[in-house]
Amino acid sequence: MLRNGLWLGFFAAILWAWWVLYSMAVGMDLDLIGRPGAMGEAMRRMDPRMDMYMPMAHFWPLFWMWAVMMAAMMLPTLVPTLRSYEDLIASADGSRAGWLAVLLGYLIVWLAFAAAIAGVQLALLYGGVIDMLGIATSPLMAGGLLILVGLFQFTRTKELCHGVCHSPMSYFLGRWRTGFAGGLRMGLGLGAYCVGCCWGFMALGFVGGVMSLLWMGAATLFMVVEKLPQVGHFVTKPMGLALIAAGIAVIGWPWFFGG
Repeated sequence: MLRNGLWLGFFAAILWAWWVLYSMAVGMDLDLIGRPGAMGEAMRRMDPRMDMYMPMAHFWPLFWMWAVMMAAMMLPTLVPTLRSYEDLIASADGSRAGWLAVLLGYLIVWLAFAAAIAGVQLALLYGGVIDMLGIATSPLMAGGLLILVGLFQFTRTKELCHGVCHSPMSYFLGRWRTGFAGGLRMGLGLGAYCVGCCWGFMALGFVGGVMSLLWMGAATLFMVVEKLPQVGHFVTKPMGLALIAAGIAVIGWPWFFGG
């Protein structure tokens, strides 16, 4: 009974996070792919230094947005990890408290990342690199970010972090700790590896707008597929090539087609 309740609560949290993101997008007058309507376009052109309160130009509203986004996008990728821990409850003296602690540790790390990227967004906004909706103001910025994330897919850091995320059972067997404190410690470690693996897909929000539901859904789907046991290792580098090609196309489009 407890097991079913915990899993139902877990999936309810994911659905709630997506609903909040949808409500935010509607409130900003954005469609599915993040394109602004008349009100959103006016908001996009606002100067963050204007003498009026604009939530997207302040840290705490941005942190809240990114925190909910982390829950919506990253909790689905944690399912294999929680299932792996569950398999060890009977055979390795795990517990439901440890299960919850793994989840808590994972969330703590991603909330820290949400705070960091909210700070980055503010810096980019006030530097004129992105607009009020988090959309890059130049093809060079958007294309360069796509190429950077694409190249990262081929690095040793990506390989190491993806290896842990792709095989959480190996991580647990090598670093097993019992109880709530042990679960929290393992959750923090798993969260750190997951940030190392997936930070680039979060940063790509600045290419098409951080509130694009299409981008969030596509990134979530890819990160889930990347962690599947049978296919995960076969999609990482092809995605890198696709991102590099997309970045080159974004940068080259204005030159060859006149914007």
